[in-house]
Amino acid sequence: MIIPIIAYGDPLLKKPSLDVDRNHGDLDILIQNMFETMYHAKGVGLAAPQIGLNLRLFVVDGAPFAHEEGEEPDPRAEGIKTFKKVFINPNIIEESGEPWTFQEGCLSIPKIRENVSRKETVLLSYYNESWEFQRESFSGFAARIIQHEYDHIEGVLFTDRLNPLKRKLIQKRLKLIAEGQITMDYKLKFYAQKK
Repeated sequence: MIIPIIAYGDPLLKKPSLDVDRNHGDLDILIQNMFETMYHAKGVGLAAPQIGLNLRLFVVDGAPFAHEEGEEPDPRAEGIKTFKKVFINPNIIEESGEPWTFQEGCLSIPKIRENVSRKETVLLSYYNESWEFQRESFSGFAARIIQHEYDHIEGVLFTDRLNPLKRKLIQKRLKLIAEGQITMDYKLKFYAQKK
């Protein structure tokens, strides 16, 4: 089932998420719906807060991202085509390596892409969809996708990572999104329209 994506301006996107209870009902269905929603919106990652759930859960699939990158090989994209995972109750243990800048976007902040600097490697612990504990390191584009989605469950948006001048320059476009004055080919849910 495709779920509407929460748009910029909803306070839930700025709220740190709570751990997923192992006995959470229909977790398999929720994960399936998250993947379906993400694919429908042509995303590479989707966090539970983006569909209105205050849970430490996100899904990723780097295949569309690899396709988007074009023909030029980039060593940071190694393995991205097969990078499909579920992260339940993740915790970043360490971010390391050289920071690198790349233009990021977000399904909750459509039609805005800006350069964001992130470290090249991330070590984290998490549970997979079978509730098996994992401790794993990821680098390059995989690390970037994880860091972006992890920010969502911490209540941080990629626009929060921009310098003050950049944030000021996109303020008008952010306001239009928050007010629901944007059209996309996927369903968005606007906080301004809930009131």
